Amino acid sequence: MYNQANLLIMQIAVFGYLQKLSIFFFLLFFNNICLAQIQNQTNTNTFWSNVRFGGGLGLGFTNGGFNASISPSAIYQFNNDFAVGTSITFNYAKYLEDKRTAYGASILSLYNPLPYLQISAEYEQLRVNQRFDFGNTIIEENFWSPALFLGLGYTSNFATIGIRYDVLFDSDKSIYAGAWMPFVRFYF
Repeated sequence: MYNQANLLIMQIAVFGYLQKLSIFFFLLFFNNICLAQIQNQTNTNTFWSNVRFGGGLGLGFTNGGFNASISPSAIYQFNNDFAVGTSITFNYAKYLEDKRTAYGASILSLYNPLPYLQISAEYEQLRVNQRFDFGNTIIEENFWSPALFLGLGYTSNFATIGIRYDVLFDSDKSIYAGAWMPFVRFYF
């Protein structure tokens, strides 16, 4: 009987020890999950605090013509000097009976060697659909129009104004009137 009592006491002690060990590992596991969630939220908040949104709007009127464009954009600001991002673009133009729509996307990089100076590079790919009405003849064209802009601008807070040059400019296929063009960018 003495052996059975010792055996019973030992089983209770082992059970108690295993129970405490199980609780310890459960708390350790639960603690790691909580820390991982907090760290994940911290990393997420850090990422989104470096994302800036902006873009541009365009509106033009001429005698018999109209042009409107919208280009929302987002950039990730790595530090005060360097940012990369993407943009989508939609452009609609109408002159008398001629119409043109262009839509697409671009990727861009921005570098500020000085707080007030911005150097930019942007690759843009637009799908162009245009229709020319020559009275008895209607010509429709659909094509892709690539552009690679290299730019230089003056930056103040959230706005940049400058000039850019399209190194891939093709006067027959570009939707732009020339290779040189001014720009205004806003990022908040």
